[in-house]
Amino acid sequence: MAITEAHIRTTLTAYLDEHPDEKPELAQAFELLDTGADLTSRKEFRGHATAGAILADPVGRILHIHHLALDKWLLPGGHLEPADDALLEAALRELTEETGIPADAVTAVGHRPVHIDIHPIPANEAKGEAAHQHIDFRFLFRTTTDIGQLQTEEVTDASWRLLDTLSDERLRHRAADALC
Repeated sequence: MAITEAHIRTTLTAYLDEHPDEKPELAQAFELLDTGADLTSRKEFRGHATAGAILADPVGRILHIHHLALDKWLLPGGHLEPADDALLEAALRELTEETGIPADAVTAVGHRPVHIDIHPIPANEAKGEAAHQHIDFRFLFRTTTDIGQLQTEEVTDASWRLLDTLSDERLRHRAADALC
């Protein structure tokens, strides 16, 4: 069963119950849901949901991937698929696809996102995509396994980096707190 509007709304609401100060930043997501936008569709260019993974190794380093299309170092993650049942599952699927790390070698740290971020994505003429917003639901995972076979269509490299290298301060603090 595909991820539903109700699941996205419930996840957003539960997240804001823990982080009410972020309500203004996430208002756009609720506005889109209230107008009937399908946030599971990557064709919804006003904004659509994506699922991201913050993967920590045993010493607390965080896995970064070099994303081919954006030519940037990012956390693993990506678009939702019709077969995804939940945002957490989508984040795990994206993590395993992009890094080759098997799902059974990864453990979720909680069942709620540790961070939700709305950020702009530039137009991609090759894919026929206009500039748009990603509403990225980021989940924290742990592993004792190293990087496997990278998904070379999207990822050119992977690297374990210190937690302090996460550029988003809020995400850095939340990950640090959850990993303690």
